[in-house]
Amino acid sequence: MKKMLTIILILVIIFIGMYTYKKNKNQNTITITEVQKIEEYISKIYMWQEVTNEALPKFNNINEAPDLWVWEVVKKNLDDYEVSYDEIEQKAKEIFGNGFTKNFPKEGTEYIQYSEELQKYLATGVGLDTLDDSFLIKNIEKTSTGYEVEIVEYLEDYENSMNVKDENDIYDIYIKDLNHNIIATIKSNDGETKSIEAVKENIDKFTTKKIILEKDKNENLYVRQVG
Repeated sequence: MKKMLTIILILVIIFIGMYTYKKNKNQNTITITEVQKIEEYISKIYMWQEVTNEALPKFNNINEAPDLWVWEVVKKNLDDYEVSYDEIEQKAKEIFGNGFTKNFPKEGTEYIQYSEELQKYLATGVGLDTLDDSFLIKNIEKTSTGYEVEIVEYLEDYENSMNVKDENDIYDIYIKDLNHNIIATIKSNDGETKSIEAVKENIDKFTTKKIILEKDKNENLYVRQVG
């Protein structure tokens, strides 16, 4: 009888261990919906080198992020090009959350200028080059407050498209690292996923960054740190 009780106790311990492992495994599973939401959010805050110096700068806290990058992210996500001060502040909170404490400068910025005539801020256009700043999600881990996301950064160079006279002409697209070294070359008719495949095949040659995302009770995501 004592031996039987011992066996039952061992089986109970094994069962509890298996249940706990399964529960933890399920908690760490990342769904397709989660991946899509994470990718959509990072796309909102991912900028252009020629405008903000870095598409995504490193910072220990969102309130320490470079002002130029912060307000260009806000401008990129504005619904209108003529906005009030309050609308800019509201959009900033929408993107960065209530933990964001920077205030938009009353005098405006280089690309969000104040118009005395309209008494509104005008979001001006910027000149972009032939480089498309891009990222690829490499890994996602759940945390107690959200996610830790590792991304791979790369450039798609469309310089050769400038010489195309016929829209059906095929030209080379260069896949570059952030130092503008050519890592791979694809054709303009290869399809949208070809560049991603090229990056994956050479993934160790590209810059990676870790993004700390927090999630609120409404499942909204906010960047807190980039390293």
